[in-house]
Amino acid sequence: MTNLNLPTYSFKIKSKENKLYIFDILRKKNVVLTPEEWVRQNYVQYLIHDKKYPKTLIAIEKQLKINHLIKRTDILIFDKNGNPHIIVECKAPSIKITQDAFDQIARYNLKLQAKYLIVTNGLEHFYCKMNYQQMKYDFLKEIPNYP
Repeated sequence: MTNLNLPTYSFKIKSKENKLYIFDILRKKNVVLTPEEWVRQNYVQYLIHDKKYPKTLIAIEKQLKINHLIKRTDILIFDKNGNPHIIVECKAPSIKITQDAFDQIARYNLKLQAKYLIVTNGLEHFYCKMNYQQMKYDFLKEIPNYP
């Protein structure tokens, strides 16, 4: 898999029927190892090990309904009270991050009302803090560690 702009972590990867699978520690199962999944799994490790977010507050592919359509967040982190705190949108390393990715995560956030938004392809990471008073997001150099 592609080397990412994240620290290196160890994973349980196995091959089955000509497909690679990676063990997802949050969903507690093997999932098909696509380029996007590689970014998601590395980013989850980054959140847990480097930013100190508890596993119990992180959800993968959390379902939400927007305009009668079922959507899924790549990574959703809750605060201590169970409210959405950070939404992470993961793209494959080959996908250039464009305004479309920010529009996608912003649509999710209309429903979730998280404090922070992250868009990453594993090579580039964009961090935003929501400014609800001015109805915009402000870019940050990084997200804060878990409080």
